[in-house]
Amino acid sequence: MSSDERRLTVLRAIVQDYVRTSEPVGSKSLLERHQLGVSAATVRNDMAQLEDEGLIAAPHTSAGRIPTDAGYRVFVDRLAAIKPMTRAERTAIQEFLAGAVDLDDVVDRSVRLLASLTNQVAVMQYPSLARSTVRHIELVPVGGTRLMVVLIVNTGRVEQRVVDVGRDLSDLRGEQTVREVRTVLNTVAAGRPLPDVPALLAAAMDGIVEGDKVVAQAVVDSLGEALSAQTEERVVLAGTANLARVVTDFPLSIGPVLEALEEHVVLLKLMSNMATLIDEEAVAVSIGAENTYEGFQSTSVVTTTYGSAGGLGVVGPTRMDYPTTMASVRAVAHYVSEILDS
Repeated sequence: MSSDERRLTVLRAIVQDYVRTSEPVGSKSLLERHQLGVSAATVRNDMAQLEDEGLIAAPHTSAGRIPTDAGYRVFVDRLAAIKPMTRAERTAIQEFLAGAVDLDDVVDRSVRLLASLTNQVAVMQYPSLARSTVRHIELVPVGGTRLMVVLIVNTGRVEQRVVDVGRDLSDLRGEQTVREVRTVLNTVAAGRPLPDVPALLAAAMDGIVEGDKVVAQAVVDSLGEALSAQTEERVVLAGTANLARVVTDFPLSIGPVLEALEEHVVLLKLMSNMATLIDEEAVAVSIGAENTYEGFQSTSVVTTTYGSAGGLGVVGPTRMDYPTTMASVRAVAHYVSEILDS
């Protein structure tokens, strides 16, 4: 083993011990807990060099050392692979999420599960409408002149409204009108990006026979209102109380972190920025001062994307079990993607 590899082994051991115990790590405890195969003097020299490189530091007057943000970054970047979850863990995640009845339930179950798996604050972004496509538009007569308009997008998101179309749909002619309007609208909108849909639906009016246009226009107006009402991006959080367990990990106070978590616009921007760093089947990790928003500079954020239109992750102290957290985030995202794509 080269000296560089040995120092990385020592750094890895310091990170693992500090994450587990929350106590500064000394050379004696390193030798007792890890099979380093070198002398105490060599470990002390390696620790001194790691400190010179800014990867570990001495808190107060302690003889032990703790990882710095830079040390955590080296540790994360040198992970050979994300720790795999056991078959039992994967099955439990899959079965818990598979019980969801709709998109809201999927999101609620996902954040609660992720907070439980990681003991951190879980954050999940609703699928972005801007990156979603229309799966189907359904029209259901509900009596007399009323029609239920149901918009289903590829992420499983469903928007439904009841409109008065100004014409009785209960006879055979009404049933035929509903079928024809449904066919025309799905022909032009299915599979198309949601931002393009209002213009496409407006253009589709040319394909509607004159006598059915009043019905079609009521449907198009309803869909336009539904799309405009759902443009705001949303995030859902769970596990904020987990921060109370690690309040001493925040150097000043936990207040700025809690305030930052309340700023959903900031969370959305943070997740969007980190999404650009994510490769397929991978996760992005932002540590301490790497987070540009001041409230998160005492935290680490681990995120990934799911499907084609959303993101999820966790926020916690920099003293975090990175391998387990990264595996949990990736696993939950994988099964959410499977559910929404099915």
